Amino acid sequence: MEEGDFWSDNAAAQKIISECNLLKGWTLPYRDVKKRFEDAKSLLEEVEEGEDLYEDLVAELKAIEQNLEDLEIKKMLSGELDSRNCYISINAGAGGTESCDWAQMLSRMYQKWAAKRGWKMETVELLAGEVAGIKNATFRITGSFAYGYCKAEKGVHRLVRISPFDSNARRHTSFASVEVTPEIEDDIAIEIKPDEIRIDTFRSSGAGGQHVNTTDSAVRITHLPSGIVVSCQGERSQLQNKETCFKMLRSKLYEKEVIEREEALRKIEGEKKEIAWGSQIRNYVFQPYTLVKDTRTKYEEGNIQEVMDGELDGFVNAYLKEFG
Repeated sequence: MEEGDFWSDNAAAQKIISECNLLKGWTLPYRDVKKRFEDAKSLLEEVEEGEDLYEDLVAELKAIEQNLEDLEIKKMLSGELDSRNCYISINAGAGGTESCDWAQMLSRMYQKWAAKRGWKMETVELLAGEVAGIKNATFRITGSFAYGYCKAEKGVHRLVRISPFDSNARRHTSFASVEVTPEIEDDIAIEIKPDEIRIDTFRSSGAGGQHVNTTDSAVRITHLPSGIVVSCQGERSQLQNKETCFKMLRSKLYEKEVIEREEALRKIEGEKKEIAWGSQIRNYVFQPYTLVKDTRTKYEEGNIQEVMDGELDGFVNAYLKEFG
């Protein structure tokens, strides 16, 4: 085999390349910050306070400090799954149209956050609400340490606002749950026995229930032992949707296995922090005042519009500092 064929076809070689790229993701930003600091330090000694260059250098030092903080946060993402891409699922809670609209607001917030971080976010499945918004949706997010950051969003999100759907302009409370699952690669073996799954097919549908396909191309897979259900209607063919479903199912089963291992270790070492994954994690209050507050870390932001426009790093960083 030629050397070029080895690097392009050999699975082990591809894994080595992936690990090298991961290491570069750590070393290159650090070297860049170190060089920028040394350059700024050498120039800072040569200028006098009040000069334009001095102000520019102070601004550069503040930017370097922020970059170092980002690297410190990234350092906490050392879990087995943190560096992987992920799936994020949003489900409207009880409350009909209100909750469906809130679920859609959250999906837009995550799309804007993903864009700010340079991630790609694509729709895997989306079920529209009967009047407005979405009942549930699943997105695939690809980007550096996507799962490590997105896992901070796992839980129930609560909205308080004057309802645009209420003619009496009353204040309503709505809930939506967010589930985050890491994407696993084919190099991790997860056994799925044929007799432990049920595969259902149905027609893909768009907003308002309008059929976009004349064949039953959408796929739903139920893993009977665990009760895990995954579905996909974002691809053009039933085969593609089935492949995506199996990939999502393997990811969920692998995550379940890792979490069970971590819980077993915590019991041996002694529980240090308690995280209630299924509980309410964040409140978004639009009226009578504006405030977004995380119930786990107590971190809060008063500018709710900035948060809805994807400014989530403050909440995520606070979570990672607290819980790693």
